[in-house]
Amino acid sequence: MTQTSDAAAVSAQDGEKPKTPRVHWAWFVAAVTFVTIIGAAAFRSLPGLLIDPLHQEFGWSRGTIGAAVSVNLALYGLTAPFAAALMDRFGIRRVVAVALTVIAVGSGATVWMTSAWQLMLCWGLLVGLGSGSMALAFAATVTNRWFTERRGLVTGILTAASASGQLVFLPLLSWIVETHDWRPAAVTVSLAALAVVPFVWLLLRDHPADIGQKPYGAQEFVPKPPPVTGAARRTVNVLLSAARTGPFWLLAGTFAICGASTNGLIQTHFVPAAHDHGMPITAAASLLAVIGVFDVVGTIASGWFTDRFDARRLLAAYYALRGISLLFLPILLAPSVHPPMVFFIVFYGLDWVATVPPTMALCREHYGEDSAIVFGWVLASHQVGAALVAWLGGVARDVFGEYDVVWYASGALCAVAALMALVIRRRTPMAVAA
Repeated sequence: MTQTSDAAAVSAQDGEKPKTPRVHWAWFVAAVTFVTIIGAAAFRSLPGLLIDPLHQEFGWSRGTIGAAVSVNLALYGLTAPFAAALMDRFGIRRVVAVALTVIAVGSGATVWMTSAWQLMLCWGLLVGLGSGSMALAFAATVTNRWFTERRGLVTGILTAASASGQLVFLPLLSWIVETHDWRPAAVTVSLAALAVVPFVWLLLRDHPADIGQKPYGAQEFVPKPPPVTGAARRTVNVLLSAARTGPFWLLAGTFAICGASTNGLIQTHFVPAAHDHGMPITAAASLLAVIGVFDVVGTIASGWFTDRFDARRLLAAYYALRGISLLFLPILLAPSVHPPMVFFIVFYGLDWVATVPPTMALCREHYGEDSAIVFGWVLASHQVGAALVAWLGGVARDVFGEYDVVWYASGALCAVAALMALVIRRRTPMAVAA
């Protein structure tokens, strides 16, 4: 398959018109990317399940465990823009394969830890760095290179992959934690990430020109650009340029609140909060998995909407609805699952990361070819917000003995994000260079 692909690329560079296959290869790349993100998402299912077991076994406070999770979440975001630049330098396939391996090593090494600093090192540093290279900047890079049409839809599908990984692994991991221990669950995550590496290496391609094709929906053949050197310098320069524009700070601010109210809050603290009210861990984890089901529907629908409607108004609606739902959560938590809780789970799931397609679209609108790196920095703010709430949520639980104040504060922040989204003005990509 490699020889055929190379021959097609050479033929295209020599001026011969490449043959168009019945199914565009971009859809195969999108499928491999989807499966890859699912494999990487397995580790994100685990932190919320580990808070109580680690607290009971080692006596670590929930604030300490939350701090390790916050390091992971922060690095997940801060690594993303540099990973996008590294993909321009070394190629998508190499960067993603290395990232999955690092995730596998970090998760697997936790089974031997005995001190809190080792949790910081393995789960915080290693898994954080590896997962950051597998963040949504990866999805943005694939979408920008392989598609000129259906970008909103593809963005929604790839974003939903993370929720699908949560759906696949949460019930299994919660059963393993309750039945056996947290260590077999960590090993399961490690093996899941490692198992995806061969598929990435064999099937993923860096650019349509590698197989002599045009991007999906493009009218003309696009030559593969040369490797971009100075990845770190370019990443910082793009940040400095974007930081001189208003939309960047508004997008970063809204996405920080998005991370605070999803990864930092619900994904990290929902299971222990529900357990505080007497709900079994497996039941609470299953509810998170249901969020994953409806997140797939909501995110793909959001991508479809983004291709057709004003992204700013979509963002405002998503954040407002999310904030309202969080204000009701404290009165819904109970020892058993009841219809109002199911309604919350479905409603929240539809809105979980529906914010991603319109946020990516606004990055493309304002920042053009640098949009993947700019989105990486916007994603960094998402994870900083998530990291702060992952830590502060644990501290609040230690101090107040409950999570109610965290739910209310996050709901208020979502209202602020809705207002910020409406302030973003329409501008051309040339605005960055002005």
